[in-house]
Amino acid sequence: MKISDLKKVYCIGIKGAGMTAVAEILKSRGIEISGSDTSEVFYTDAILKKVGISFFETFEAGHVLVDADCVIYSTAYSCENNVELKAASEKKIPLLSYPEILGLLFDEKLGIAVCGTHGKTTTSAILAQALLVAGAQPSAVVGSKVLAWNSSALSGKGQYFVAESDEYQNKLKFYNPWSVILTSVDWDHPDFFPDFESYKNVFKDFVAKIPKIGHLVVWGDSVDTLEVARAANCSVLTYGFGKDNEYRVMEHEAWSMNQEKSGNRQNTINNKQQTDLQSFEIFCKEKSLGIFETPLTGKHNVLNCASVIGLCHAIGLDLEKVKLALKDFSGTERRFQQVGIFGQAVLIDDYAHHPDEIKATLSGARQRYGDKKIWTVFHPHTFTRTKTFLQDFAQSFDDADAVVVIDIYGSAREAQGGVSSAELVGLINKYHFGKAEHLATIDEAVEYFKRHSGDFDVLITMGAGDVWKVAQKLLNC
Repeated sequence: MKISDLKKVYCIGIKGAGMTAVAEILKSRGIEISGSDTSEVFYTDAILKKVGISFFETFEAGHVLVDADCVIYSTAYSCENNVELKAASEKKIPLLSYPEILGLLFDEKLGIAVCGTHGKTTTSAILAQALLVAGAQPSAVVGSKVLAWNSSALSGKGQYFVAESDEYQNKLKFYNPWSVILTSVDWDHPDFFPDFESYKNVFKDFVAKIPKIGHLVVWGDSVDTLEVARAANCSVLTYGFGKDNEYRVMEHEAWSMNQEKSGNRQNTINNKQQTDLQSFEIFCKEKSLGIFETPLTGKHNVLNCASVIGLCHAIGLDLEKVKLALKDFSGTERRFQQVGIFGQAVLIDDYAHHPDEIKATLSGARQRYGDKKIWTVFHPHTFTRTKTFLQDFAQSFDDADAVVVIDIYGSAREAQGGVSSAELVGLINKYHFGKAEHLATIDEAVEYFKRHSGDFDVLITMGAGDVWKVAQKLLNC
């Protein structure tokens, strides 16, 4: 099937971040798009309405039109659990899963895949923004709303297509990348990958597909990412803080909000005395590529920026324009996003749902807010992940002063699974007595924080489910 053959497309699960992005790109090409999803409100509702895509908020067999050229469906659905997908199959309408249609779009251009356990969304958004500012007119699909675009997609006329590329269910098998950024490799999705080796093998197979003329830009401070990189047959460019990296981060300065700094280093950066920016210098083979700045929080985001700088340098982009893009990049939705103020407390929403992500997010928060009282409400995502990494989760909250854990969000994948949030709270308190409390629901958490207003300076809602509603409800009090 060719994209050019499509005139009318129906999308099942259209509110998903990736599905909305693909729908937006297809509509920009003059294709008639409609679809369906649940009635739950997501940020994508506004995007779909803005670009004029209509959708149903129920799944009914009669919604699927016989004259559709194709039905695109989220991999959360199958003929067994979705009546529309079953009806489309029975009507013999051609079916494409989300990764299959993304693969077709991706293969039309020089496809740059951003993959890895952590940092995919932010890194793919930074890369696409850098290409945009540098004048490359990229296309892009990002797994969250990019705040500067008010969208999760770009549909440019240039030669590059940036795609956030998810390893879950081995969606990577549908993409043929020209180049790849590999941010990290830590075992995840234990409901699909039974062990770490099977997880790493998916990335090995993926980077092996990069042509010799392409690039693999890989985090060089991890033995696991370097193990994966050995499967590549292309140019391998490492980045990180270690001295053996091709693109080495040095002179990293991270400041707390409103913290005063002085000295030559600070004077280099516009002679400011106060800043919210992180600053760092990138060296390539002992040659400085310059000092870069980012408003994003945490050491992990410095690494995300370094990967983008490495690839942009390798493909010959103007690094002065890349500097501007990084400095002005305002982030993506649900990635350490400040959503408002409750009383005197800053409300931040973050997607972290893996132990390493929680540690990185809270470390960045501590770096930014110093000795302020940081509280977290965590919504565990899937029973299999919670059970597999239970001990790791329990030891992920060192940089939080207090933790509320609500009942596990099973998502569309799972209804139950032999582990509970109460069990996680018990383990957290084993390591930090009295730090954690279990509250079953979002509404209970909201009432709890209302009662404790004034006891915390920063509240971070954290998880891949709908924990963001806690902050929204507090803002609406």
